[in-house]
Amino acid sequence: MTIILLGAVQGFIVSGLLFGSRKNKSANRLLAWLLFFMALASLNLYMNYVDWFRIPILRFLGEVLPMVIVMPMGPLIWMYTRAMAGRPVKKLRRHFWPVIIDCGPMMAVLIFVCGVFLGLIRPVAAPWGRFIDTYNVYADIPRWISMSAYIWMAHRFLQTTNSKAPATSLKWLRQLIRVFLGFQALWLVYLVPYVIPATTDFMLDTFDWYPLYVPMAVMIYWMGIRGVMVNYQAEGVAKKAAVLAEEVVEKAVGLLKQSMEEDRLYLNPNCNLSVLAQHTGLPNKTISAVLNQHLSKSFNDYVNEYRVRDFQKRMLEPGQAHLTITGIAFDCGFNSQTTFQRTFKEMTGMSPTEWKKANDPKTLLKSGYD
Repeated sequence: MTIILLGAVQGFIVSGLLFGSRKNKSANRLLAWLLFFMALASLNLYMNYVDWFRIPILRFLGEVLPMVIVMPMGPLIWMYTRAMAGRPVKKLRRHFWPVIIDCGPMMAVLIFVCGVFLGLIRPVAAPWGRFIDTYNVYADIPRWISMSAYIWMAHRFLQTTNSKAPATSLKWLRQLIRVFLGFQALWLVYLVPYVIPATTDFMLDTFDWYPLYVPMAVMIYWMGIRGVMVNYQAEGVAKKAAVLAEEVVEKAVGLLKQSMEEDRLYLNPNCNLSVLAQHTGLPNKTISAVLNQHLSKSFNDYVNEYRVRDFQKRMLEPGQAHLTITGIAFDCGFNSQTTFQRTFKEMTGMSPTEWKKANDPKTLLKSGYD
Protein backbone atom coordinates (compact mmCIF):
# COMPACT_ATOMS: atom_id res chain seq x y z
CA MET A 1 0.00 0.00 0.00
CA THR A 2 2.98 2.33 0.51
CA ILE A 3 3.63 2.33 -3.26
CA ILE A 4 0.04 3.40 -3.92
CA LEU A 5 0.22 6.17 -1.30
CA LEU A 6 3.52 7.46 -2.72
CA GLY A 7 2.00 7.41 -6.20
CA ALA A 8 -0.93 9.50 -4.96
CA VAL A 9 1.38 12.03 -3.26
CA GLN A 10 3.56 12.24 -6.39
CA GLY A 11 0.48 12.80 -8.55
CA PHE A 12 -0.80 15.65 -6.38
CA ILE A 13 2.61 17.36 -6.27
CA VAL A 14 3.24 17.15 -10.02
CA SER A 15 -0.31 18.20 -10.91
CA GLY A 16 0.21 21.27 -8.73
CA LEU A 17 3.47 22.09 -10.52
CA LEU A 18 1.82 21.71 -13.93
CA PHE A 19 -1.16 23.85 -12.93
CA GLY A 20 1.26 26.61 -11.95
CA SER A 21 3.27 26.47 -15.18
CA ARG A 22 2.99 29.61 -17.29
CA LYS A 23 4.08 28.00 -20.55
CA ASN A 24 1.85 25.80 -22.69
CA LYS A 25 -0.97 26.24 -20.17
CA SER A 26 -3.61 24.29 -22.06
CA ALA A 27 -1.56 21.10 -22.42
CA ASN A 28 -0.06 21.29 -18.92
CA ARG A 29 -3.42 21.74 -17.25
CA LEU A 30 -4.89 18.79 -19.14
CA LEU A 31 -2.00 16.58 -17.96
CA ALA A 32 -2.37 18.03 -14.46
CA TRP A 33 -6.05 17.03 -14.31
CA LEU A 34 -5.21 13.55 -15.59
CA LEU A 35 -2.58 13.05 -12.88
CA PHE A 36 -4.90 14.54 -10.26
CA PHE A 37 -7.71 12.07 -11.04
CA MET A 38 -5.27 9.13 -11.02
CA ALA A 39 -3.83 10.30 -7.70
CA LEU A 40 -7.31 10.83 -6.23
CA ALA A 41 -8.36 7.28 -7.11
CA SER A 42 -5.14 5.93 -5.56
CA LEU A 43 -5.71 7.96 -2.40
CA ASN A 44 -9.27 6.63 -2.17
CA LEU A 45 -8.00 3.03 -2.28
CA TYR A 46 -5.34 3.74 0.35
CA MET A 47 -7.87 5.42 2.68
CA ASN A 48 -10.14 2.38 2.40
CA TYR A 49 -7.34 -0.01 3.30
CA VAL A 50 -6.12 1.91 6.35
CA ASP A 51 -9.71 2.51 7.54
CA TRP A 52 -9.52 6.28 7.40
CA PHE A 53 -13.17 6.27 6.41
CA ARG A 54 -14.03 5.17 9.96
CA ILE A 55 -13.57 8.83 10.88
CA PRO A 56 -17.09 10.34 10.57
CA ILE A 57 -16.12 13.44 8.60
CA LEU A 58 -14.00 11.43 6.15
CA ARG A 59 -16.74 8.83 5.76
CA PHE A 60 -19.26 11.58 5.01
CA LEU A 61 -16.93 13.20 2.45
CA GLY A 62 -16.21 9.82 0.88
CA GLU A 63 -19.92 9.19 0.41
CA VAL A 64 -20.95 12.56 -1.01
CA LEU A 65 -17.81 13.41 -3.03
CA PRO A 66 -16.76 11.18 -5.94
CA MET A 67 -13.12 10.14 -5.51
CA VAL A 68 -12.92 7.61 -8.34
CA ILE A 69 -13.35 9.82 -11.41
CA VAL A 70 -12.46 7.83 -14.52
CA MET A 71 -14.75 9.00 -17.34
CA PRO A 72 -12.81 12.28 -17.96
CA MET A 73 -9.46 10.47 -18.23
CA GLY A 74 -9.93 9.30 -21.82
CA PRO A 75 -10.92 12.77 -23.10
CA LEU A 76 -8.02 14.29 -21.14
CA ILE A 77 -5.51 11.95 -22.83
CA TRP A 78 -6.96 12.73 -26.26
CA MET A 79 -7.15 16.49 -25.67
CA TYR A 80 -3.64 16.56 -24.16
CA THR A 81 -2.33 14.86 -27.30
CA ARG A 82 -4.07 17.47 -29.46
CA ALA A 83 -2.85 20.36 -27.33
CA MET A 84 0.76 19.18 -27.43
CA ALA A 85 0.45 18.94 -31.21
CA GLY A 86 -0.88 22.51 -31.42
CA ARG A 87 -4.53 21.67 -32.09
CA PRO A 88 -7.47 23.56 -30.49
CA VAL A 89 -9.26 21.98 -27.52
CA LYS A 90 -11.51 24.77 -26.22
CA LYS A 91 -14.68 23.57 -27.97
CA LEU A 92 -14.40 19.95 -26.84
CA ARG A 93 -15.77 20.23 -23.28
CA ARG A 94 -18.88 18.23 -24.16
CA HIS A 95 -16.66 15.15 -24.06
CA PHE A 96 -16.61 15.45 -20.26
CA TRP A 97 -20.39 15.12 -19.84
CA PRO A 98 -20.24 11.32 -19.24
CA VAL A 99 -18.58 12.10 -15.87
CA ILE A 100 -22.14 11.71 -14.58
CA ILE A 101 -21.45 7.95 -14.60
CA ASP A 102 -18.78 8.46 -11.93
CA CYS A 103 -21.28 10.42 -9.83
CA GLY A 104 -23.82 7.57 -9.64
CA PRO A 105 -22.99 6.42 -6.07
CA MET A 106 -22.92 10.01 -4.80
CA MET A 107 -26.32 10.70 -6.37
CA ALA A 108 -27.74 7.53 -4.81
CA VAL A 109 -26.50 8.64 -1.36
CA LEU A 110 -27.98 12.11 -1.77
CA ILE A 111 -31.33 10.70 -2.95
CA PHE A 112 -31.40 8.34 0.05
CA VAL A 113 -30.49 11.04 2.60
CA CYS A 114 -32.93 13.59 1.17
CA GLY A 115 -35.66 10.98 0.86
CA VAL A 116 -35.26 9.90 4.50
CA PHE A 117 -35.17 13.53 5.63
CA LEU A 118 -38.41 14.29 3.75
CA GLY A 119 -40.07 11.08 4.87
CA LEU A 120 -40.31 9.70 1.33
CA ILE A 121 -37.88 6.79 1.80
CA ARG A 122 -37.64 4.28 4.65
CA PRO A 123 -34.42 4.69 6.70
CA VAL A 124 -33.04 1.32 5.64
CA ALA A 125 -29.61 1.73 4.10
CA ALA A 126 -28.88 -1.92 3.20
CA PRO A 127 -30.67 -2.00 -0.21
CA TRP A 128 -29.02 1.26 -1.21
CA GLY A 129 -25.62 -0.06 -0.17
CA ARG A 130 -26.11 -3.17 -2.29
CA PHE A 131 -27.16 -1.01 -5.23
CA ILE A 132 -24.04 1.15 -4.89
CA ASP A 133 -21.76 -1.91 -4.66
CA THR A 134 -23.34 -3.42 -7.78
CA TYR A 135 -23.24 -0.08 -9.59
CA ASN A 136 -19.52 0.34 -8.84
CA VAL A 137 -18.81 -3.06 -10.40
CA TYR A 138 -20.66 -2.51 -13.66
CA ALA A 139 -19.70 1.17 -14.02
CA ASP A 140 -16.22 -0.08 -14.90
CA ILE A 141 -17.55 -1.36 -18.24
CA PRO A 142 -18.38 2.09 -19.75
CA ARG A 143 -15.24 3.44 -18.08
CA TRP A 144 -13.04 0.91 -19.84
CA ILE A 145 -14.82 1.45 -23.17
CA SER A 146 -14.49 5.24 -22.89
CA MET A 147 -10.80 5.13 -21.98
CA SER A 148 -10.03 2.68 -24.77
CA ALA A 149 -11.93 4.69 -27.39
CA TYR A 150 -10.23 7.98 -26.55
CA ILE A 151 -6.77 6.41 -26.31
CA TRP A 152 -7.31 4.92 -29.76
CA MET A 153 -8.47 8.33 -31.03
CA ALA A 154 -5.27 9.87 -29.67
CA HIS A 155 -3.25 7.13 -31.35
CA ARG A 156 -4.97 7.72 -34.70
CA PHE A 157 -4.54 11.48 -34.30
CA LEU A 158 -0.78 11.10 -33.96
CA GLN A 159 -0.68 8.83 -36.99
CA THR A 160 -2.76 11.01 -39.32
CA THR A 161 -1.89 14.57 -38.25
CA ASN A 162 1.04 16.49 -39.65
CA SER A 163 2.17 18.17 -36.44
CA LYS A 164 4.87 20.83 -36.12
CA ALA A 165 5.47 19.94 -32.46
CA PRO A 166 9.08 19.26 -31.38
CA ALA A 167 10.33 15.73 -31.93
CA THR A 168 10.76 15.22 -28.17
CA SER A 169 7.09 16.08 -27.58
CA LEU A 170 5.88 13.69 -30.29
CA LYS A 171 8.08 10.91 -28.92
CA TRP A 172 6.67 11.50 -25.44
CA LEU A 173 3.09 11.38 -26.74
CA ARG A 174 3.67 8.10 -28.55
CA GLN A 175 5.19 6.60 -25.39
CA LEU A 176 2.26 7.86 -23.33
CA ILE A 177 -0.28 6.29 -25.69
CA ARG A 178 1.56 2.96 -25.72
CA VAL A 179 1.71 2.87 -21.92
CA PHE A 180 -2.02 3.56 -21.62
CA LEU A 181 -2.82 0.94 -24.27
CA GLY A 182 -0.83 -1.55 -22.19
CA PHE A 183 -2.74 -0.49 -19.06
CA GLN A 184 -6.06 -0.95 -20.86
CA ALA A 185 -5.05 -4.48 -21.84
CA LEU A 186 -4.16 -5.24 -18.21
CA TRP A 187 -7.44 -3.71 -17.03
CA LEU A 188 -9.42 -5.83 -19.51
CA VAL A 189 -7.81 -9.03 -18.21
CA TYR A 190 -8.91 -8.03 -14.70
CA LEU A 191 -12.29 -6.60 -15.73
CA VAL A 192 -13.76 -9.64 -17.49
CA PRO A 193 -13.82 -11.94 -14.44
CA TYR A 194 -14.51 -8.97 -12.14
CA VAL A 195 -17.87 -8.12 -13.73
CA ILE A 196 -19.04 -11.76 -13.76
CA PRO A 197 -21.07 -12.18 -10.55
CA ALA A 198 -19.72 -15.69 -9.90
CA THR A 199 -16.09 -14.51 -9.88
CA THR A 200 -16.34 -10.93 -8.57
CA ASP A 201 -15.64 -11.88 -4.95
CA PHE A 202 -12.89 -14.28 -6.03
CA MET A 203 -11.05 -11.48 -7.87
CA LEU A 204 -11.31 -9.11 -4.92
CA ASP A 205 -10.42 -11.73 -2.29
CA THR A 206 -7.51 -13.17 -4.31
CA PHE A 207 -5.96 -10.20 -6.07
CA ASP A 208 -7.77 -7.19 -4.61
CA TRP A 209 -7.00 -4.04 -6.63
CA TYR A 210 -3.21 -4.42 -6.61
CA PRO A 211 -2.94 -5.61 -10.26
CA LEU A 212 -4.29 -2.22 -11.40
CA TYR A 213 -3.27 0.29 -8.76
CA VAL A 214 0.39 -0.70 -8.39
CA PRO A 215 0.98 -0.20 -12.16
CA MET A 216 -1.03 3.03 -11.91
CA ALA A 217 1.31 4.30 -9.17
CA VAL A 218 4.30 3.55 -11.39
CA MET A 219 2.58 5.34 -14.28
CA ILE A 220 1.97 8.41 -12.11
CA TYR A 221 5.68 8.58 -11.24
CA TRP A 222 6.75 8.13 -14.85
CA MET A 223 4.16 10.55 -16.28
CA GLY A 224 5.00 13.17 -13.69
CA ILE A 225 8.74 13.07 -14.31
CA ARG A 226 8.50 12.82 -18.10
CA GLY A 227 5.69 15.37 -18.36
CA VAL A 228 7.64 18.01 -16.42
CA MET A 229 10.84 17.25 -18.36
CA VAL A 230 9.08 17.58 -21.74
CA ASN A 231 7.52 20.83 -20.55
CA TYR A 232 10.91 22.32 -19.66
CA GLN A 233 12.43 21.05 -22.89
CA ALA A 234 9.63 22.68 -24.89
CA GLU A 235 10.21 25.95 -23.03
CA GLY A 236 13.93 25.73 -23.80
CA VAL A 237 13.27 25.16 -27.50
CA ALA A 238 10.92 28.14 -27.57
CA LYS A 239 13.50 30.38 -25.90
CA LYS A 240 16.20 29.31 -28.33
CA ALA A 241 14.00 29.94 -31.37
CA ALA A 242 15.34 32.69 -33.55
CA VAL A 243 13.76 36.06 -32.93
CA LEU A 244 12.85 37.66 -36.24
CA ALA A 245 13.34 41.37 -36.80
CA GLU A 246 10.13 43.41 -36.78
CA GLU A 247 10.51 44.50 -40.40
CA VAL A 248 11.02 40.87 -41.48
CA VAL A 249 7.84 39.86 -39.69
CA GLU A 250 5.82 42.70 -41.23
CA LYS A 251 7.08 41.86 -44.70
CA ALA A 252 6.38 38.15 -44.26
CA VAL A 253 2.87 38.73 -42.90
CA GLY A 254 2.10 41.01 -45.85
CA LEU A 255 3.36 38.46 -48.39
CA LEU A 256 1.45 35.64 -46.73
CA LYS A 257 -1.72 37.68 -46.67
CA GLN A 258 -1.29 38.64 -50.32
CA SER A 259 -0.68 35.03 -51.37
CA MET A 260 -3.94 33.98 -49.73
CA GLU A 261 -6.29 36.93 -50.23
CA GLU A 262 -5.16 38.20 -53.62
CA ASP A 263 -3.45 35.23 -55.27
CA ARG A 264 -5.79 32.73 -53.52
CA LEU A 265 -3.06 30.16 -53.25
CA TYR A 266 -5.23 28.20 -50.80
CA LEU A 267 -7.30 27.01 -53.79
CA ASN A 268 -4.36 24.80 -54.75
CA PRO A 269 -5.10 21.46 -53.03
CA ASN A 270 -1.37 20.66 -53.11
CA CYS A 271 -0.40 23.86 -51.34
CA ASN A 272 2.25 23.12 -48.74
CA LEU A 273 5.04 25.00 -47.01
CA SER A 274 7.42 24.57 -49.95
CA VAL A 275 4.83 25.81 -52.46
CA LEU A 276 4.10 28.85 -50.31
CA ALA A 277 7.81 29.55 -49.85
CA GLN A 278 8.41 29.40 -53.58
CA HIS A 279 5.41 31.64 -54.25
CA THR A 280 6.37 34.31 -51.71
CA GLY A 281 10.14 34.02 -51.98
CA LEU A 282 10.37 33.56 -48.21
CA PRO A 283 12.48 30.80 -46.60
CA ASN A 284 10.53 27.89 -45.12
CA LYS A 285 11.90 28.62 -41.65
CA THR A 286 10.77 32.23 -41.80
CA ILE A 287 7.23 31.25 -42.75
CA SER A 288 7.07 28.66 -39.98
CA ALA A 289 8.46 31.11 -37.40
CA VAL A 290 6.00 33.85 -38.38
CA LEU A 291 3.03 31.50 -38.32
CA ASN A 292 3.94 29.80 -35.05
CA GLN A 293 5.41 32.68 -33.05
CA HIS A 294 3.49 35.69 -34.31
CA LEU A 295 0.19 34.37 -35.68
CA SER A 296 -0.03 31.39 -33.27
CA LYS A 297 -1.12 29.05 -36.06
CA SER A 298 0.22 26.01 -37.80
CA PHE A 299 0.62 26.09 -41.58
CA ASN A 300 -2.40 23.82 -42.08
CA ASP A 301 -4.60 25.92 -39.81
CA TYR A 302 -3.56 29.11 -41.59
CA VAL A 303 -4.40 27.80 -45.07
CA ASN A 304 -7.55 25.95 -44.00
CA GLU A 305 -9.00 29.07 -42.38
CA TYR A 306 -9.08 30.71 -45.80
CA ARG A 307 -10.61 27.58 -47.32
CA VAL A 308 -13.33 27.43 -44.68
CA ARG A 309 -14.16 31.12 -45.08
CA ASP A 310 -14.32 30.71 -48.86
CA PHE A 311 -16.58 27.69 -48.43
CA GLN A 312 -18.92 29.66 -46.16
CA LYS A 313 -19.05 32.51 -48.65
CA ARG A 314 -19.86 30.20 -51.56
CA MET A 315 -22.53 28.35 -49.61
CA LEU A 316 -24.46 31.60 -49.27
CA GLU A 317 -24.33 32.36 -52.99
CA PRO A 318 -27.52 31.38 -54.90
CA GLY A 319 -25.52 30.18 -57.91
CA GLN A 320 -23.92 27.40 -55.84
CA ALA A 321 -27.20 25.71 -54.89
CA HIS A 322 -26.78 22.94 -57.47
CA LEU A 323 -23.39 21.86 -56.05
CA THR A 324 -22.88 19.40 -53.21
CA ILE A 325 -21.13 20.32 -49.98
CA THR A 326 -18.19 18.10 -50.91
CA GLY A 327 -17.98 19.62 -54.38
CA ILE A 328 -17.79 23.15 -53.00
CA ALA A 329 -15.21 22.05 -50.42
CA PHE A 330 -12.99 20.61 -53.16
CA ASP A 331 -13.39 23.82 -55.16
CA CYS A 332 -12.10 25.70 -52.10
CA GLY A 333 -8.87 23.70 -52.01
CA PHE A 334 -9.67 20.72 -49.77
CA ASN A 335 -8.63 17.38 -51.23
CA SER A 336 -10.22 15.10 -48.63
CA GLN A 337 -13.79 15.01 -47.40
CA THR A 338 -12.68 13.70 -43.99
CA THR A 339 -10.14 16.51 -43.56
CA PHE A 340 -12.72 19.09 -44.60
CA GLN A 341 -15.39 17.79 -42.19
CA ARG A 342 -12.94 17.68 -39.27
CA THR A 343 -11.40 21.08 -40.01
CA PHE A 344 -14.76 22.79 -40.51
CA LYS A 345 -16.12 21.50 -37.21
CA GLU A 346 -12.94 22.47 -35.34
CA MET A 347 -13.12 26.04 -36.65
CA THR A 348 -16.88 26.64 -36.45
CA GLY A 349 -18.13 24.23 -33.82
CA MET A 350 -20.68 22.83 -36.29
CA SER A 351 -20.70 20.34 -39.11
CA PRO A 352 -21.03 21.78 -42.65
CA THR A 353 -24.62 20.53 -42.85
CA GLU A 354 -25.52 22.14 -39.51
CA TRP A 355 -23.90 25.40 -40.55
CA LYS A 356 -25.72 25.37 -43.88
CA LYS A 357 -29.05 24.83 -42.18
CA ALA A 358 -28.38 27.54 -39.58
CA ASN A 359 -27.40 30.08 -42.25
CA ASP A 360 -29.97 29.16 -44.89
CA PRO A 361 -31.88 32.33 -45.91
CA LYS A 362 -35.20 30.48 -45.63
CA THR A 363 -34.39 29.33 -42.12
CA LEU A 364 -33.29 32.81 -41.08
CA LEU A 365 -36.42 34.35 -42.59
CA LYS A 366 -38.66 31.85 -40.82
CA SER A 367 -36.93 32.40 -37.47
CA GLY A 368 -37.35 36.15 -37.99
CA TYR A 369 -41.11 35.75 -38.33
CA ASP A 370 -41.23 33.50 -35.30
